[in-house]
Amino acid sequence: MANIVRWEPFREMTSLRDMMDRMFEEGFWRPPMPFSWAEGNLSVDVYETGDNVVVKTAIPGVKVEDIEVSVTGDTLTIKAETKAEEEIKRENYLRHERRYGSYCRSVTLPGGLETEKADADYSDGVLTLTFPKAEELKPKSIKITTKE
Repeated sequence: MANIVRWEPFREMTSLRDMMDRMFEEGFWRPPMPFSWAEGNLSVDVYETGDNVVVKTAIPGVKVEDIEVSVTGDTLTIKAETKAEEEIKRENYLRHERRYGSYCRSVTLPGGLETEKADADYSDGVLTLTFPKAEELKPKSIKITTKE
C-alpha cells in the first residue's frame, strides 16, 4: 500500500531558503586570521594588577625608533612600521610572505590612570606599557576589629 503525502508548495521554498542561508554563511564567511599582524593590526593584551594596568603587544622585527605610542584622553594608540631590509627583484623570490608597512591599533584604557607616569619597555619584540593607577583607584584593605 502506498503512502500518500500531502503536497505543500512552501516546503520547497523553505529548503531553498535553507540552502541560500547556508551558501551565504559558508561562502562569504572568512575565518579570522590566526595572527592579526598579517592584516595590519596589532594584537594586544590588556590586564590589570593591583597598582597598574598593563598593555602588551608583539611587534617582532621592528626597531624601537619605528614605534610610536600616544595617549589622548583614555585612548591608547600604538603605531609601528616595518621596512624591507634589502632590495630584491620580485622575479628572484621563491616565496614572499612577510608583510612590510605600517600597523596601528587604538585601545580604550580604563579611567583614572596616571598616563604621564607610564613606563614603556620593548624587548624581544614585545612592547609592554605599564600605566599606574591613580591613588583613589588602588584597592585598600580595611582592618576589622571586634568589640569585646
